[in-house]
Amino acid sequence: MPFRSLVASEWTKLRSLRSTWWCTALYLLVVGAGGWFGAAITQSAPQPDLAVGSALTGFGFGQIVLVVFAVLAVTGEFRTGMVLASFTSVPRRGRLLLAKTVVVAVWCVLLSSSLALFCWFAAGRLTYVEGGIPLTDPGVVRQLGVQVAAATLTGVLALGLGALLRSSAGALGVSFGVLFLLHPLLAISETSAGERIGRFVPALRVGEDAFLAVQTTWQLGLLVLGSWAVATWVLGAVLLAHRDV
Repeated sequence: MPFRSLVASEWTKLRSLRSTWWCTALYLLVVGAGGWFGAAITQSAPQPDLAVGSALTGFGFGQIVLVVFAVLAVTGEFRTGMVLASFTSVPRRGRLLLAKTVVVAVWCVLLSSSLALFCWFAAGRLTYVEGGIPLTDPGVVRQLGVQVAAATLTGVLALGLGALLRSSAGALGVSFGVLFLLHPLLAISETSAGERIGRFVPALRVGEDAFLAVQTTWQLGLLVLGSWAVATWVLGAVLLAHRDV
């Protein structure tokens, strides 16, 4: 089967799930409302990128929905038994997981890009910045691009955990624990070791204004999140290929 046909098949599976559309609607609602609210309470900002950063705060909560979406995209087949038909049609399981990852990642990019542009629009309407907030400003482009990349990597990380654990409850529990709970727990410890460890734990939102996470540079934040996403995906693909089902 050509890889293009395999991707089309995975898209058919994904759009036939009710969870896909519920998660999509909730993601748009949470991030969109959070972005409008964040821009509304920021009356003025000294720089365009800071104004946009305030409007992007909704992604911190919204990406939790992406985790649910990505996990269910994998574990749903195991729950219903559809995975047996998938493995029979595509014996190379790593190739099947890659096609599913492409579909999930593209959907995350499309949704997150649309929401990032909406947040930029909200910042331009509701937050005063001398000279305005042009979309061509390098700082604005960086803020929007980093957020879209982080959201997509979060989806890939959750998908990898879904393939690794093959359980919706297990994958969601580990995802929420790593992305949402580990940072506050390390912060509560108030130790230098906890702060150092926190810099190498993936966060729902990366950058100097990280959401419930240790502050770090956006470069390091993306590197850490990307490394976790690649590691979990590879481990999930290896175990998927060697398990009986």
